[in-house]
Amino acid sequence: MYVRFIISLVLCVAFVPVHHGVARELSVQEIEERKEADKQRAIERAKRGKKRAAATADEVISMGMIVMEKDVPPALSNLDPILQDEGIHGARIAIEDNNTTGRLTKQLYQLTEAIVAIGDDITPHFVHLYEQGIRYFVIHAAKEHLLTLADLPQAQDTIIFNISAKDNVLRNEQCRHNVLHVIPSRAMHTDALMQFLIAKNWKESFLIKGADETDELFAESLKYSAKKFGASIGGEKQWTLTHDIRRTARAEIPLFTKEAREYALLLLADEKGEFGEYIVFNTWSPALLAGTQGLTAHSWHRTHEQWGAAQMQNRFRRIAGRFMNEIDYAAWVAVRSIGEAVTRKKNNFPLVKDYILSDQFGIGAYKGVKVSYRSWNGQLRQRILLNVPRALVSVSPQDGYLHPVSPMDTLGFDRQLSRCTMNSKEASQ
Repeated sequence: MYVRFIISLVLCVAFVPVHHGVARELSVQEIEERKEADKQRAIERAKRGKKRAAATADEVISMGMIVMEKDVPPALSNLDPILQDEGIHGARIAIEDNNTTGRLTKQLYQLTEAIVAIGDDITPHFVHLYEQGIRYFVIHAAKEHLLTLADLPQAQDTIIFNISAKDNVLRNEQCRHNVLHVIPSRAMHTDALMQFLIAKNWKESFLIKGADETDELFAESLKYSAKKFGASIGGEKQWTLTHDIRRTARAEIPLFTKEAREYALLLLADEKGEFGEYIVFNTWSPALLAGTQGLTAHSWHRTHEQWGAAQMQNRFRRIAGRFMNEIDYAAWVAVRSIGEAVTRKKNNFPLVKDYILSDQFGIGAYKGVKVSYRSWNGQLRQRILLNVPRALVSVSPQDGYLHPVSPMDTLGFDRQLSRCTMNSKEASQ
């Protein structure tokens, strides 16, 4: 009797009508609200974690990051997004990495970010951070702004990490003792390309360059690299068509490239992308393309998966919602450089700077070998990736390019080639 009663009770409960407002799928709005609530809870957990870390830390290492907004030219393609957060997520991830070690060494790393609007003066932002006690700076700005900051009286006892200005002159005549260059110079990019082209026995080429100042700088760097490694640029031509080429490429580019018909390799210098993409398959004669389009050189690229890079790529995409680029990577390396040096030397500024420029410094950076800084001009030595848009083609330095210290010093300005006289320990002695 008791058993029959229990079974009847269970059946009654099982068939009780369910109101529609109780059991149903969540709406899109409710899902977004829950995601926002989860996000806020994560922020609160992070704040509590920082408070606990701050309470137990013996040292607090503060860093400043200044990002200078820049004019964006009219897009010739809607395929590439316009990024407003270059470098920021890379620096934030590196802060997390530093604090992972910092929990063991009782060191807390903090990052203060400043965004400078187009047309604003970058100097007050730097001075404000300096007055807060910050001595380590990560700067995403053009050459002229970088030099302005480096020459400030307040900047003389700081380290400035350049994560975006590729100008060769910053590593030579206009180098500064307080600036380290994480982003490769144009010469490193063009040397990496030229080594590969020579290894493939593609030694003769024709150069097409744009009219922009940056195109001229890249073209000069290509000529420098060709001469350095024994290649020949048989001729050059400047792009003079000023209208939108997208609809007329099939008609105009064959005529424009007729002069280069004897060359199987065209070198392109078009940093803003005004015409380079439309050279492909529109030339008068069949031709390989390299430079700013075609085969290109990068310190980081979304196709890079070797040496643990796939894990960093996935991590970055989860946080930023996009692929990591070389400015993001440079920011990560800059902040990690500070973390590595401070871990070894505590937060002693003179010792930290000397250690970063010493032969003992090096960090793993998903390049298969440790990266380090050249004492003579502050440039980060590193491997350079050679890519087409959806594939990794090669990595430079190429096999056979030897060097008494590091094969990576075959890229860019080696000690005997550098015209920098203001950086490094040698300059201060």
